[in-house]
Amino acid sequence: MTVSDTFRVKPGHKVKLSGIDPSYKDHHLDHAGARSEIQHYVQRLVELQYLLYAEGQRGLLICLQAMDTGGKDGTIRHVLGCMNPQGCRVQAFKVPTHQEAAHDFLWRAHKAAPGRGEVVIFNRSHYEDVLIARVHGLVPERVWSKRYEAINAFEKVLAENDIHVLKFFLHISMDEQLDRFRKRLEDPSRHWKISEADYSERKHWKAYQEAYEDVLNQCSTESAPWYVIPANHKWFRNLAIARIVVDYLEGLKMQFPKSTVDLKKIKKQYHQAREDGK
Repeated sequence: MTVSDTFRVKPGHKVKLSGIDPSYKDHHLDHAGARSEIQHYVQRLVELQYLLYAEGQRGLLICLQAMDTGGKDGTIRHVLGCMNPQGCRVQAFKVPTHQEAAHDFLWRAHKAAPGRGEVVIFNRSHYEDVLIARVHGLVPERVWSKRYEAINAFEKVLAENDIHVLKFFLHISMDEQLDRFRKRLEDPSRHWKISEADYSERKHWKAYQEAYEDVLNQCSTESAPWYVIPANHKWFRNLAIARIVVDYLEGLKMQFPKSTVDLKKIKKQYHQAREDGK
């Protein structure tokens, strides 16, 4: 069984987050023992993104979702941040702007989706409209309950147009979240991340877990799978995501495009230029 199979939510299967250990770390003992493997996959990701950009035939959308302190920013910084920004960008999803709110809930997601040759990372995503909107009653159930089908249709359209979709839920425990809040309080360089909602949102933990379970169970498809990543250990989170993205991209069997110029002629001109420079 591959790491992708281990964490992938198979279509039709029911996920219970309480049954998934957020501290799981496979056979690795600690970060030091996994460091070389992480570096290997991160470097391979650099190569594959370059190939994706050069080929220009398909794109990749990576969605990151998590509870507060789950590690979305850390994943972008330590794993996905290695990619060349010429062919990669990050799109954060916050409270909808006036213009965004004037459109359907998927408008801003579709507008930000990658083109061919591009990798786009959604830091939060269109799934906020069946998560926070559901938990806080921003729209009635008759509205958000229909959005799963719309989301699946949207992601199917992307897949049919060679935009591949990988979605990661970074799974942490309540105790781990509290410990990460403590570290923010103790570190002045992280104070800017603290909000009044940090602790008030914890009382909605169970409601969020139920909302995430519905997302995972209803919206993990063959063409746009969800992965539940144990994320209490940041280093294991990084390793697992790097491996899954690398394995997926390698499976696409991408090829560099053929040259559009006469290479023999160019080589002849190159050698002539070297001769003339002597």
